Amino acid sequence: MLDEALKTQLKSYLEKLTQPIELVAALDDGAKSRELDELLREIATLSDKISLRRDDSEARKPSFAINRVGTDIGVRFAGIPMGHEFTSLVLALLQVGGHPSKAAAELIEQVRSLDGEYRFETYFSLSCQNCPDVVQALNLMSVLNPNIQHVAIDGALYQDEVETRQVMSVPTVFLNGELFDQGRMSLEQILARIDTGSSAREAEKIKTKEAFDVLVVGGGPAGAAAAIYAARKGIRTGVAAERFGGQVLDTMAIENFVSVDYTEGPKMGAALEQHVKNYDVDLMNLQRAEKLVPATAPGGLVEVQLANGATLKSKTVILATGARWRQMGVPGEDQYRNKGVAYCPHCDGPLFKGKRVAVIGGGNSGVEAAIDLAGIVAHVTLLEFDGKLRADEVLQRKLRSLPNVEVIVSAQSTEVLGDGQKVSGLVYKDRADGTMHSLSLEGIFVQIGLLPNTEWLKGTLELSPRGEIVIDARGQTSLPGVFAAGDATTVPYKQIVIAMGAGSTAALSAFDHIIRSPVAAAVEPEEVAA
Repeated sequence: MLDEALKTQLKSYLEKLTQPIELVAALDDGAKSRELDELLREIATLSDKISLRRDDSEARKPSFAINRVGTDIGVRFAGIPMGHEFTSLVLALLQVGGHPSKAAAELIEQVRSLDGEYRFETYFSLSCQNCPDVVQALNLMSVLNPNIQHVAIDGALYQDEVETRQVMSVPTVFLNGELFDQGRMSLEQILARIDTGSSAREAEKIKTKEAFDVLVVGGGPAGAAAAIYAARKGIRTGVAAERFGGQVLDTMAIENFVSVDYTEGPKMGAALEQHVKNYDVDLMNLQRAEKLVPATAPGGLVEVQLANGATLKSKTVILATGARWRQMGVPGEDQYRNKGVAYCPHCDGPLFKGKRVAVIGGGNSGVEAAIDLAGIVAHVTLLEFDGKLRADEVLQRKLRSLPNVEVIVSAQSTEVLGDGQKVSGLVYKDRADGTMHSLSLEGIFVQIGLLPNTEWLKGTLELSPRGEIVIDARGQTSLPGVFAAGDATTVPYKQIVIAMGAGSTAALSAFDHIIRSPVAAAVEPEEVAA
């Protein structure tokens, strides 16, 4: 099951165990159970602190628990956690075995202080790059607090459950039998959902912060680069980010980042955050900006009002809010989001094994999605609004070679159909002759480009007709002291490496603005007395 190199690496990790752990397997006669049995036996041989026994009383088979001997601390996997989830398995072994987590001390204490009973179930797929964060966060919570239980379930192995519970997107989390949330979530985000007082406490902390020299809004590649370049100048730097890492976290393969042959989005996102933390930067996560208030006088402070009611002040602000997947904007799309309408083929593709799906968009992203899905689903229909595909020719050739893919051009999607629970079809208009057509299918993957996260800035500074922040060559916006960088701006190409360069430019421009700005006039004591 594990090659020798992986065994050697895992054995070195397992030397960090301080508490004995027990692997408890629930198996049947199927091939996947035999695979899991082989994996667990191999793991058990790598440390004298690991024992293995079988208990088939568990309803889900194959599955296994990792328990700390003599305690009620443990986690459970229903499936074989390889692929993206192998890291989740390793961390679970270590944490149940007593190795401390690297999570922030205040988060650990917050988990331990939670009252009540929490039974979490997470449906994942082995190809999902967003799932490990959720699985690992909930596993850690179950290790820290005995009132929290968590089982991670491979949706591809438990299709009956997936169908019954209408799971059509991963990760999908249930809490105490009820739908909790879908999509990527960090430990902080999960705690914010169940610890209802955390937002107010964080707002009170933010209100006490002194004004920054540079405040970066956004935590993607542009925001991270801006924070690092600003902090290196020795000036007071803060970052307010709704989700540190930004859209990079939703990206599977990254092969065009110069000097790095291949990486994956979550790995790059974690590296960005760690690099920022290496500097004296006040990082404020889970903070959504709602309003920008310009300085009232030269050398004055710019304000950023947050959704939690707090306000941050700074001499300069760098807007790096990025972009999100563009939606079709047709009836039924919102109703059936995560119920057949999806935006990540890598994450959700395995849930549509043997089914019919459509891909909307004929650019590189759409064609790549169709190619990936063709190896999983029964049939793929790719619809492109234009009269021809816009993807690179090498991708088009690959697409045309696949027997279970149909391409329809000049197709305008007009409605998503469903039965009230999940997608059942798609209606489109033939733009050549005006005729309407419908497709019977179970899934729709939307890949039609990006939309800048700038709605909150309308009426405050200059935006392009596409909603992008208008900037000059130095990253300056139409407001003095306010700069911008990355996918939210008018930069012509939306690429990670370009966003990083733009973030660096904006930070250097902000620093230059600070040193050239007039010092705000101080109020004399006699003026106050008067």
